[in-house]
Amino acid sequence: MAKINQTVRRETLYIAAWTLVLSLLMEAVFLIGGWWDYTVLLGNLLSAVVAVGNFLLLGLTVQKATGMDEEKRSKSFMQLSMMGRLALMFGAAALGALLPCFNIWATLIPLFSPRIAIFARPLFDRKPKD
Repeated sequence: MAKINQTVRRETLYIAAWTLVLSLLMEAVFLIGGWWDYTVLLGNLLSAVVAVGNFLLLGLTVQKATGMDEEKRSKSFMQLSMMGRLALMFGAAALGALLPCFNIWATLIPLFSPRIAIFARPLFDRKPKD
């Protein structure tokens, strides 16, 4: 297995931190609303791990694809990875919907936390703009 690139590691930690903060916020909303039970926590844990894992796999895929010689092979590798990662996320959502030990909303909402983190990145970027 190839060593994880420093950029992939840093960005995955950024996504994980945002996912943690947003998960805690979601847990607080469930608690304040009186809807919290163990299924909320289990659903949140499941989808938070899947969301961060999906982002890490994306980073590792890009890292490996950029090291490939052939563009066609690199493109097909990225497409195959995308299908696998989407299947992983769909599987987590399906588990959350079908098994009674998971709250469906607490399973679905954290799957969007990487997108929120990516969207918010420019707001908190400390690099000076030219």
